[in-house]
Amino acid sequence: MKDLMTRRFSKWVSKQPIQSGELANALDELKSGTFDAALGGHLYKKRIRFKGRGKSGSGRTIVCYKKGKRAIFIHGFAKNEKDNLSTKELLALKEFAGILTALTEEQIATAIENGDFKEVAP
Repeated sequence: MKDLMTRRFSKWVSKQPIQSGELANALDELKSGTFDAALGGHLYKKRIRFKGRGKSGSGRTIVCYKKGKRAIFIHGFAKNEKDNLSTKELLALKEFAGILTALTEEQIATAIENGDFKEVAP
């Protein structure tokens, strides 16, 4: 099973004070059933810790997760930027998740080669 992030999410991560391994830890917790909210359509909200802060005041991520198949970070925001997703954002992310869960392994490999996805470092 591949743990990935979109190019846009990767750019967001590079601007945040996220410690190495935090994203992999968040995915491990998600896979074991620990998450903040099941949003439907294979979307989950998962808190991540920013360096020097606890999870409650740090970041929120949206992960497209299909058990046994793949987990892809697709959206992130700092808690101090906004409280939650708007209805419009949630609908768009659900549509995107539907596309992502339908991708074949070959399409995923091509997307990684093209830089559209990046693997999450352990």
